[in-house]
Amino acid sequence: MSWSRRRLIRAAGVIAGASAAGILRVAAAEKEEGSGRIVLENLHTHDSLDIVYRRGDYYVPDALSAIEVLLRDHRTGTQHPIDPALMDYLCDVARVAGVEPVFTVISGYRSPQTNAMLHERSSGVSSHSLHMEGRAIDVRLAGVGCAKLADQALSMQRGGVGYYNKSDFVHLDTGRFRSWRG
Repeated sequence: MSWSRRRLIRAAGVIAGASAAGILRVAAAEKEEGSGRIVLENLHTHDSLDIVYRRGDYYVPDALSAIEVLLRDHRTGTQHPIDPALMDYLCDVARVAGVEPVFTVISGYRSPQTNAMLHERSSGVSSHSLHMEGRAIDVRLAGVGCAKLADQALSMQRGGVGYYNKSDFVHLDTGRFRSWRG
């Protein structure tokens, strides 16, 4: 059988279409099973991630390790395990806001030394901050003002929500539900 140029192009189109359909089926299956995809950019280190950290009820260990690196204490370089539920919280609040989960990170994990130094400088920093446990994050959400982000998080009545208007960020954590303004 000889292949004419037209037949070769048609075959390539069929193969490309089948591949695209397969990719779309995989993407739809990931959405259906509740995969967690998040985009994080660290304001201080300029590290960024676009990563699937959860597939269904299964957290992806390599993804959580990459998130731990990105959310390290930028002052000391110290890393700490990050509560995967914090990533779920971020994705859920982005969904409630109607946008993709694309976050700028102002602060993730804080070492006890960094937290103590910040606590000395500001009454707004708790001496027992959940940042030191990998359970808190200070963020901005792409396409959503911080006031709206805080309101969306408050509507979920989940974890801690601190709105810092002057500094233009929102604190979210996986502790008990409470809120404040800084």
